[in-house]
Amino acid sequence: MVQRSMAGHLDVANARIRNWKKEKPNLYEIVMKGSAFEEAVKKKAQQNADELKTLEEQFKGKK
Repeated sequence: MVQRSMAGHLDVANARIRNWKKEKPNLYEIVMKGSAFEEAVKKKAQQNADELKTLEEQFKGKK
């Protein structure tokens, strides 16, 4: 997620995210890693849901 999107998601000014990057690099890293983790989980969850839907449709036709 880009800084502007992150700022919107956290409801803070974009400048605050830039300041964290400069002045509080550990906080910035935690926020960015957390966001990346959240996105990865959502992506995998959607992939799993799509796969389950496909399996459900396959087995509906076999009854």
